[in-house]
Amino acid sequence: MRRQEVLTVTGSFDDGATYTVQITGRADRPVIGSHRAAALVELHQGESVALSPTGPMKTVTGGDEASVLAVLRRYTDVLEEAGPAPRRARAPEL
Repeated sequence: MRRQEVLTVTGSFDDGATYTVQITGRADRPVIGSHRAAALVELHQGESVALSPTGPMKTVTGGDEASVLAVLRRYTDVLEEAGPAPRRARAPEL
């Protein structure tokens, strides 16, 4: 069986506390590794968030890796991303 690669994100909150999480792509547990980051994602579920600085907008759902990453980028200082790109991310149409 081939191991599924996950996106690992390292960042910091406004108060300087750091985190490292894995974005799972699972609706029931969108991130693992930080209770605080998980609570942040849960807090913003159902809201619209820009997938990049110029859009497009997407509703945050736990099973959507791109929207979970967008929440972390929007509300924390993401320092590093390692692993495959989110599967549901799309480039903005020009």
